[in-house]
Amino acid sequence: MILFERIRWKNFLSTGNHFTEVNFTKTENTLIIGNNGAGKSTILDALTFVLFGKSFRNINKPQLVNSINEKDCLVEIEFKISSSEFKIRRGIKPAIFEIYKNGELFNQDASSSEQQKWFEQSVLKMNFKSFTQIVILGSSNFVPFMQLSAANRREVIEDLLDIKIFSSMTNIVKEKIRAVRDDVRTLTLKKESLQDKVRMQNEFIQEIESRSKEDITTKKGSITTLMEEVSEYMEQNSKTQTTIESRTKEQEKVIGAADKLSKLNTLKGQITQKVTTITEEHKFFNENTVCPTCHQDIEEEFRVNRISDVQNRAKELKDGYVKLEETIKFEKERERQFNVLSKEITKLTHGISQNNTRIASHQRRIQDLESEIQRITDQLQNSSTEYEKLTKFQEDLEKSDTDLSEKKETIAYYDFTQSLLKDSGVKSKIIQKYLPLINKQVNRYLQMMDFYINFTLDEEFNESIESPIHENFSYTSFSEGERQRIDLALLFTWREVAKFKNSTNTNLLIMDEIFDSSLDGFGVEEFLKIVKYVIDDSNTFIISHKTDLHDKFDTVIKFEKFKGFSRVVV
Repeated sequence: MILFERIRWKNFLSTGNHFTEVNFTKTENTLIIGNNGAGKSTILDALTFVLFGKSFRNINKPQLVNSINEKDCLVEIEFKISSSEFKIRRGIKPAIFEIYKNGELFNQDASSSEQQKWFEQSVLKMNFKSFTQIVILGSSNFVPFMQLSAANRREVIEDLLDIKIFSSMTNIVKEKIRAVRDDVRTLTLKKESLQDKVRMQNEFIQEIESRSKEDITTKKGSITTLMEEVSEYMEQNSKTQTTIESRTKEQEKVIGAADKLSKLNTLKGQITQKVTTITEEHKFFNENTVCPTCHQDIEEEFRVNRISDVQNRAKELKDGYVKLEETIKFEKERERQFNVLSKEITKLTHGISQNNTRIASHQRRIQDLESEIQRITDQLQNSSTEYEKLTKFQEDLEKSDTDLSEKKETIAYYDFTQSLLKDSGVKSKIIQKYLPLINKQVNRYLQMMDFYINFTLDEEFNESIESPIHENFSYTSFSEGERQRIDLALLFTWREVAKFKNSTNTNLLIMDEIFDSSLDGFGVEEFLKIVKYVIDDSNTFIISHKTDLHDKFDTVIKFEKFKGFSRVVV
């Protein structure tokens, strides 16, 4: 998951030479207000500029530089992915594009285009089109998914499902790929709408409680398992330590064998040399009666005595040599034992080290699980308001039962599934897996917004829409407000699918002027309920002209113009 933390900019559009900073994680939902031209939508352009090098509202790059200061345009953003911390700096006049990971600047030798390609593919796992479909729902300059070309729709889906990499495998698969038709639903009458609300609210409450309790039980089970494993590792270490101590004592008995063996081998060489000398002397006196040098006779008695003396010395050396060989053999065995014990002790010590690493890892995981259990417990304590809403829905249903009885219609579900490719294509199988979920979730969000149509994306990512009045509607056939509800439903769906894939999952959601446009007849509270309880784990920012929404949001950020520059009012 990409956790966007903060963004700041200066000399960007109408912002002056002082940084304007927005904290993305401060609260779950934030309202951004201000008059026309105050700079409240600048955050959209700053966000896409720092990440993709281009503005959200199709503003030419030179025009992004503040027209008064005309230099030092700079945008910085900080975010986390897992345990890695990233900081991106991008500027104009001078041109800057810097990527920092854990405080270290990435190699600047590559071109900006190569850096950008690597950044989108390896870090963000999203391009500009996908980012704007998952993170941003804009106003007039934004091109919703339904207004994209077939090729661009496919690009968004492939990025979302993290399967774009398969495009390089074969172009044939790309041409043959088809989407799956989702379940087809009919619209309900007013009473069925209320029934659906009751059912959805019940399911919502049950899901929260059930999921939370199951999560707690699962996590407690994981903690127990981890603690058992920790105990097992510690017991293993204790036994291993005892073995090490025993082997160390054994090793002490044979220590020094290598030094002794070296000395004995030296002595052996000396004895061998003496034996050689004595042998030559014996041979000389045994074979010669005349001195070969002076040619004088060697006295027989002298010669016999020397031979006898040499033989006696030779016998002494031979006896010593035998004892020396036995001693060398003994010391070699002691040296072998020392080496065997050393290897065993090293192996045992390494095993203890490995177990200690596992123990530390398990202890960290136990702490994390305990924190998660506490967080889930806190969330359960805050679910009482949902029961109040359920009661209100039930009262409304009872009241309208008589008036709406004649409008009952049976909700029919048309399960229609078609494989993208029958026998081949990795992408087709993956899209086949997710497209029913996409269609199901789109219709779920449409119903939550009181818009009861049956919306289906086919295998070419073209829409099929049915209503009680018109059977073959298209996206363009609806009013602006109805189209915006479809855009919202798709945006929420893309984010939910992104959670499953994780590589494109993010905490950030920004919607520009959705309350100021054409969401006619759709209550703010119901919309915020979707954002707060259904689109969870997000930090939502709503840009609006309306001034009566303050109490609906955790935080309000107001932009204003002061002496020609945009700033945040504190």
